[in-house]
Amino acid sequence: MSYGYVAELKENNAKAVGLALPISRKESMMVCEALRGMNVQKAKAYLEDVMALKKPVAYTRYNMDVGHKRGMAAGRFPVSACKHILGIVKNAEANAQFKGLSTGNLIIKSAVAQKGPKAYHFGRERTTAKRAHVEIVLEEGKKQK
Repeated sequence: MSYGYVAELKENNAKAVGLALPISRKESMMVCEALRGMNVQKAKAYLEDVMALKKPVAYTRYNMDVGHKRGMAAGRFPVSACKHILGIVKNAEANAQFKGLSTGNLIIKSAVAQKGPKAYHFGRERTTAKRAHVEIVLEEGKKQK
């Protein structure tokens, strides 16, 4: 990955990275934007609702010819991207648990999707396959009373 999480990881942070995932970079950027700052338990429930076509992901940037959804201007259901990103969130949560952090109050501090390597489809036309890198950093929040 050319760009990574720049701040130094502290004792209350945990990180997980997915490299060269076969998902759209633009879809994964919109999913990461929706997850940023969210509690991990809520984020996992949200991703499962998107995969079940119950809640859409708001498309704020790549929204040309994207239909309106209830409660937002433009949105879609990126099922494949959510499936892979859910796996990364679960992996980051397991990393946090291994470090001894409390999994009940973890917050997604950073969720970033970046352009992956070019992979060409086999055949006559040189079309490229979708690839994206996804990096998620969790931080242990303050305990609620």
